Amino acid sequence: MPEASELRDLVRRHREPAVVQTVRSTAAAVISYVVALQLSSEPAPLTAPLTALLVVQVTLYSTLTTGIRRVNSVVAGVLIAIGFSALVGLSWWSLGLVILASLVIGRFVKVGEFVPEVAISAMLVLGVTQVTATAWDRVLETLIGAVVGLLFNILFVPPVWVSDASAAINDLAARMRKLLAHMSEQLAEHPSVELAAARLHEARRLDHDIVQVDAALRQAEDSLRLNPRVKEPLLSRLVLRTGLDALEICAVILRVICRTLTDLAKTRTSGALFPSTLTANLQELFGHLSVAIGSFAVLITTQVQANAEHAEQRLSAELAASRECRNRVARLLLEMVRQEPEHWQLYGALLAEADRILDELDVEKRSERLIEELDRHSRARPAGRQWLDDAKRRVRHSVRRGGSEGEGG
Repeated sequence: MPEASELRDLVRRHREPAVVQTVRSTAAAVISYVVALQLSSEPAPLTAPLTALLVVQVTLYSTLTTGIRRVNSVVAGVLIAIGFSALVGLSWWSLGLVILASLVIGRFVKVGEFVPEVAISAMLVLGVTQVTATAWDRVLETLIGAVVGLLFNILFVPPVWVSDASAAINDLAARMRKLLAHMSEQLAEHPSVELAAARLHEARRLDHDIVQVDAALRQAEDSLRLNPRVKEPLLSRLVLRTGLDALEICAVILRVICRTLTDLAKTRTSGALFPSTLTANLQELFGHLSVAIGSFAVLITTQVQANAEHAEQRLSAELAASRECRNRVARLLLEMVRQEPEHWQLYGALLAEADRILDELDVEKRSERLIEELDRHSRARPAGRQWLDDAKRRVRHSVRRGGSEGEGG
């Protein structure tokens, strides 16, 4: 069995971005070097594989944008070196002027993170005896590396990294559900300030998780751009991005709930935080919110229509049950306020925070956000308006279907 487990790990790892990037970059660099040997007069045209290494990225979109900036930086550096070689030789002060001019000019030629490459190219060319010949050989090698890198990603289209982003989003939702489970357990125990503070620390760690998920989502968004494998890349990107935004807000709200429970724990020297009836209803509410968060994550990450409809139905049902439970909790909290008016703001905050989570996970609100984003992109890109209108109609149809099912239930 250990061998089978290792085999499964190997199969999973070959799809990881780092592994794919390593293999693709190596292949593109070797090909560009072989091509440069045939076309360049340099005995070792290493600029070509160096350019290919920097141009070939994990996604086609980043490859195209990086390739253009890379070529711009090298050409700018070469032209600066040619200009300086015609006026002065190589000395400490001329080298300083070349570096200064290259870094300044690099800011104006839109090369992005390749500003240092302008200065590097200028120095390498300035340091040789036959400046003009070497300069144009360097430009040729750079173009070879860039073209090979671009063609490599066009002919061998990089994979779509949506599954990695979806897994990261589902993992984030699982951590949020685990936190809700711990909060629910905390309600039934003696209100220890240390335990409440531990839950608050756990909620704060979600911020780090969100940063990692956001990085995976940005990579997935880039992999969807200009990718012929994806029919509606914009809609897919918006579904994931708006979904992650909602989960991020929910994570912040969970942290606030933990802060509220910590403050309540400080007011209790003995006994439970709440009476048994209120505790049971709060635990039920947290349970429904937990399932709703999981269903929401499945809804925004699923690629199969049938699974999406099932997740949407389950989410709607859990939200309806959560609202019903929330109303019971509101009545019980009102009784608590009458008994302990000095803590009314904490009881009210607890209820308001639950309302905010329900609002963020609401199916209709999510669909409205998608329609707003599609409208914004349709105004920016009139040529693509037809398929954007089709996407908006599908979203509105989903809202109407979900509303009619909710009324029927």
